[in-house]
Amino acid sequence: MVDKRRGLLGVVLVLSLIAFIGFSLGPLIGGIFGAANQPQVATTPSPNQAAQSKQADLEAQARGYEMVLQREPENETALRGFLQAKLELIRLGQGDVKDVVAPLQKLSEMNPEALEYSILLAQAQQYTGNQEESAKIYRNILEKQPGQIQALQGYVNLLLTQQRPEAAIGLLQETLKAAPQANQAQPGTIDETSVQLILGQVYAEQKRYDEAIAIYDEAIKTNEQDFRPILGKAIVLKDQGNLGEAEPLFAKAAEIAPPNFKDQIQKQGGLEVVPTEDLPQGIPAPGADSDGSIKPTEKTTEDTTKPPQPQ
Repeated sequence: MVDKRRGLLGVVLVLSLIAFIGFSLGPLIGGIFGAANQPQVATTPSPNQAAQSKQADLEAQARGYEMVLQREPENETALRGFLQAKLELIRLGQGDVKDVVAPLQKLSEMNPEALEYSILLAQAQQYTGNQEESAKIYRNILEKQPGQIQALQGYVNLLLTQQRPEAAIGLLQETLKAAPQANQAQPGTIDETSVQLILGQVYAEQKRYDEAIAIYDEAIKTNEQDFRPILGKAIVLKDQGNLGEAEPLFAKAAEIAPPNFKDQIQKQGGLEVVPTEDLPQGIPAPGADSDGSIKPTEKTTEDTTKPPQPQ
C-alpha cells in the first residue's frame, strides 16, 4: 500500500505544480532516470527495428558531440547536444546515468540561473549513489529560492529514501512557516498549497492520517475550487477504507479538475469514467517533458552547431 500511496502522491504532487500550470503526471513518479532499469519490450519486429534505429542514431549523435567536446570542452551547444542524446538513450533504457553527471555539472556552472540543470544533476547524483552531493545541491537551491517546488519535492523524496521522514516534515513545516513573510516581501515566492500537498503526502505515507487530512483541509479552506487537496484527502480516506467519505471527494475533484486529469481521478476513485478522447492533453510544466521529467530549458537562439559524424 505504501508504493500505491507514493504513486498517487506523485499524482497529487505532480498536480500540485499545476499552480505553475501544468505539471504533467509524474515528475516524481518516473522521471528521466526511471527508465534506466526498465527492460525494453517489443511487441512486433517493426517497432523493435525502429527503436534500434533510433538508438543507433542517438549513439552516433552522442559520439559526434563528444568529438566536439574533446576539442572544445566549453562548447555549450555541444554539451547540451551530448546531454540530450544521453538522456534520450537513458529514457530508452540503453544509457548510463553516470554519463550525464559531468555535462550536467558543467552546464549548471555555466547557467546558474537555469535550475533545471541543477535539479537534474541532483537527481543523477542521487541515482548514482552520491546522496550527500544530491542533498547539497538541493539545499543550495532552497537557500536561494525556498519556494522552488521541484527542488523541495526532490529533497523531500531524497530524505524519505534515507528513512528520514521527520527531517522531511520539518523542512516542509519550516517552509510553510516562512511563507507568509516571504510572500509579503515578494508575492508568489512560496506556493503554500503545493507545499501543503507535499506535506500531506508525507504524513499519509507515514500513516499519520489525521495530520494528513488536517493539512488537506487547510488547503481546501484556502481555495475550495482547487481540486488538488480534495483529491489528496480522498486518497487518504480511501487508503483508510473510508469509501463513503472518499467517493464524493473523488467526484468533486474530478468535477473541478482540468479535463486532462479527470479520467485518472475517476479511475482512482472507482467512478464511472467519462470518455475524454477529444479533450486536450496535459500541458508540461516549464522544464518538464510530457511524462513530467525535468529537462534543461532550451535557449531561444537557434543552435547551428552540428555534431560531426564519427568515422
